[in-house]
Amino acid sequence: MDGIGIAGAGVAGLHLGLLLRRNDIPVTLYSDRTPEQLGSGRLPAAVAHHDTTLARERALGVQHWSAAEYGYDVHHHYVGGPLQARFTGSLGAPSRAVDYRMYLPRLLRDFTDAGGKLDIRSIAPQDLTELSQRHELVVVATGRSGLSGVFERVAAKSPFTSPQRKLCAGLYTGVAAADPPGVTLSIAPGDGELIEIPMHSFAGSVTALFFEAVPGGAFEALVETDQSADPAAFRDRVLRVLREHHPSVHERVEPARFGLTDELDLVQGAITPRINEDYALLDNGRPVVALGDAHAVVDPVVGQGANCASYSAWQLGQTILQDPNFDERFCGKVAERRRDRVHATSDWTNLMLEVPPPQHLLEMITAMSRERAVADVFTGNFNHPDRQWDILATPERTRAFLSRMS
Repeated sequence: MDGIGIAGAGVAGLHLGLLLRRNDIPVTLYSDRTPEQLGSGRLPAAVAHHDTTLARERALGVQHWSAAEYGYDVHHHYVGGPLQARFTGSLGAPSRAVDYRMYLPRLLRDFTDAGGKLDIRSIAPQDLTELSQRHELVVVATGRSGLSGVFERVAAKSPFTSPQRKLCAGLYTGVAAADPPGVTLSIAPGDGELIEIPMHSFAGSVTALFFEAVPGGAFEALVETDQSADPAAFRDRVLRVLREHHPSVHERVEPARFGLTDELDLVQGAITPRINEDYALLDNGRPVVALGDAHAVVDPVVGQGANCASYSAWQLGQTILQDPNFDERFCGKVAERRRDRVHATSDWTNLMLEVPPPQHLLEMITAMSRERAVADVFTGNFNHPDRQWDILATPERTRAFLSRMS
């Protein structure tokens, strides 16, 4: 049989494929888009990789954009409403954001240069049986074309049945960098959030503004506005939302230069967070393993989706290297290796989406605004969402942590 088959050429499929090729395992990557198509078209998302993900890139030999040159070291926080707080936390090691229209094609070339096979075609659920007869193991690393539905939803870890935020992410010029350079996480209580990310794109150093609008909130209309129909009205609406709800970013806007870098550098939509089972059995008894969006979909509010997908791919790859017996016991090992981190990522993200926020989260935010050491732990844990959830999982855990820190 022909090695490992991976459906999906996102960060999860690519990191898994590269890891396996570094260990001389035959891999075929199935993609519904060519490298040229991945590198063009509309902005797919605004994604940052944290140091734990960058460490995996270094191990794979694919860190083409050095964090020393393209990265940032801090998160700046702004909280509106009654708290009215501003504070900064250190990541501990740099994170980095690169336009995925640059990132994915480059890693796809790395994969084929390493001897990986690329098969350009769309894979649907009915194709999986055929692939399972061709490959020793089939991994589904995309939720596209109905593939997410192959895996049963984990109800206990999927509390939402509809999107909790409406999303609007774009690349802009005319926003001066924060001091020191870093991401800004701005909260407008009851209305939503803004994540401002310094990003490297085709236009060089740009600013990603990622609005997370609460349905029915004050800036939900931003997501509904058709930018192409009236670019000036869209720009004015963005500026108004910044001025009224995210002043720590608005104060760095240079109005004469402010605007989208290109009409394609904008994506609007919504997702429903969901955790699926780690694997499914096909009618022929062969297992297929879920990865990436086929396994876990988290809201972007704390920027964990791609990092979680990379971590999950690494754990799956290590299990393949250690126990290449692709049965249900193997699938159980994969599930066990990645469960705590993936579930903690989802649980933490879902907590941040609650409206109104729970009392112990407010207590954590208040403590961060008063004690830099607390803000540094919270920010550093963007690399370790399992540790973050150790702190935030219950009010008792949060209060015990704050007591220790004081």
